[in-house]
Amino acid sequence: MVTTPVTSITFEEYLTYDDGSDFHYELVDGKLELMNPPTIEHFLIVDFLDTALKAEIKRCNSTWLCFRESGVRTGRNKSRLTDLSVVTLEQARELLNASAVFESSPLLIVEVVSPESVKRDYRYKRSEYAALEVPEYWIVDPLQAKISVLLLEDGFYEETVFTATQQIISRIFPELPIAVDQVFAAGNLNQGS
Repeated sequence: MVTTPVTSITFEEYLTYDDGSDFHYELVDGKLELMNPPTIEHFLIVDFLDTALKAEIKRCNSTWLCFRESGVRTGRNKSRLTDLSVVTLEQARELLNASAVFESSPLLIVEVVSPESVKRDYRYKRSEYAALEVPEYWIVDPLQAKISVLLLEDGFYEETVFTATQQIISRIFPELPIAVDQVFAAGNLNQGS
């Protein structure tokens, strides 16, 4: 088992932290939390959504950018790694030569649930992203074959759950033509056999 060599770390130290490994960490209340490597299903779903969101950004001629595994500061000594985040060009310019940890709220954050991240994605990140005023947060859950779209209303998220052939309804991407089953099909390598 790998143990992190530091016991307490500030947000500023986290931005330049390197233990010489390729491990990814989130910063939670001044402590490093090791993120388990994603599954192939997870990678495929993130890749599908990343491609779809980038295509929609281009189609709309928007100045937004979509990033994988960028960070977002959610507290004084707290930073989360997102599966996908959509930010403005201005936000990206601010971090051009710095660690990709946004201190301002992304327009959209997407998290893909894995068995060990259920509580983190549904509970902790939900409240942290709401407090940061992230306007839209998607919880993509292949374990339950559903996608929850959370829209910020008066400081709290209003949740709509989409399943099966339902098309995802997004405030940030109102014309995005993606159905839930397409997302989960992207993570299934057994479709053609």
